[in-house]
Amino acid sequence: METRSNHVLVGAVTLILLAVLAIFIVWLARLGDGSDREYDIFFAQAVDGISPGSPVAFSGVPSGQVKEIAFWPPDPKLVRVRIKVNDNVPILEGTTASINGIGFTGVSQIQLDGAIKGAPAIACPRENPRSACPLDVPVIPTKTGGLGAILNSAPQLVERLSTLTERLTQLLGDKNQASIAGILANTNRLTDALADRGPEMAATIAEMRTAVAQIGAAAEQIGSLADSTRNVMDNSVDPAMQNLNQAVLAAKQSMENLDAAIGDARPGIQAFSQQTMPQATQLVHDLRRTAIALGEIAERLDREGAGSLLSSPRLPDYDPKK
Repeated sequence: METRSNHVLVGAVTLILLAVLAIFIVWLARLGDGSDREYDIFFAQAVDGISPGSPVAFSGVPSGQVKEIAFWPPDPKLVRVRIKVNDNVPILEGTTASINGIGFTGVSQIQLDGAIKGAPAIACPRENPRSACPLDVPVIPTKTGGLGAILNSAPQLVERLSTLTERLTQLLGDKNQASIAGILANTNRLTDALADRGPEMAATIAEMRTAVAQIGAAAEQIGSLADSTRNVMDNSVDPAMQNLNQAVLAAKQSMENLDAAIGDARPGIQAFSQQTMPQATQLVHDLRRTAIALGEIAERLDREGAGSLLSSPRLPDYDPKK
């Protein structure tokens, strides 16, 4: 009976010690988790190489590990990855997450970078936190990079390679190969012709160099002539322009004086045209009649003499036979 009591006591003490040890381990685990922070990352790409326990790096520095990977029921295209990082890691606004491969082992890690200096830490907002933190954990936005970028662009890359292969096949068809062979043959003939004309081309190039040198000398002479012309223009044209300006001013003054004289003489001219001109016209008319009369008297004196002026004209003799 006493032996059975000892066994019960030993078993009870053992169970108590195991319970205390379990509580201590849980307490240590909680104490260790108290310095870590958790974040959710929603990837819209394959998370190959990522598994619980995979490393998390911030700008290449190991900063935590992956805690959980699960599907996101509201959107089957998304994969939720929960990470746990050290408390001293600066997860600030602007930080993004991407999946990068580690060497050629096929293992990947989550890379965090892009934090903005002076920005606040990523946290759940006080107002309507469910919209930004659906599982009460801050969310880090993603960016495509590294292995993810390659995997996402793989279909487009394969399609482009296929298109390129088809075009190369068409380019290297029998018909195009014959054309390319003809082009190469023509190129060979042209090369041979250029090689045969090498001395002539060298002579032509030498002549061109001489012509260029002569053109350069002519350009220098033209420049000298232009400088001389500029000096002549500067020394001769300016005095001539001054004299021309003086002549123009004198002519302008003369015209002003002439306008003034015409203005002063305008009343006399008007009186001359209205009074004197009619009298002069009448005088000329009278002088014309006097001249006609004098002409008739002179003609009569020549024909009949001076006596014709004192006597009347003599009648002609009558002849009865007529």
